[in-house]
Amino acid sequence: MSAYVIVDIDVTNPEGYKEYARLAPAAVTLFGGRYIVRGGANETLEGDWHAKRLVILEFPNRESAKAWLNSPEYTPARKLRHQHAKSNMVLVEGI
Repeated sequence: MSAYVIVDIDVTNPEGYKEYARLAPAAVTLFGGRYIVRGGANETLEGDWHAKRLVILEFPNRESAKAWLNSPEYTPARKLRHQHAKSNMVLVEGI
């Protein structure tokens, strides 16, 4: 079953974040993932959530998504994301 990683990112240092954006895709691909949404305009339709920068990734399954997040290949990019942005991330299975 496909799994989706949904991330709401508040970039605090756009210049530093550019390196993260350059590094991250290779690790995503390595674990069978692909970008569904990567930034772009978003609009709150209901509720109080006002997302900053939304990213949605699709992976073959939960295990692949978790392996990507905790992998040595993604670690350098992950450190950059933590350094230059604040983020909330969830993992959800598809149907």
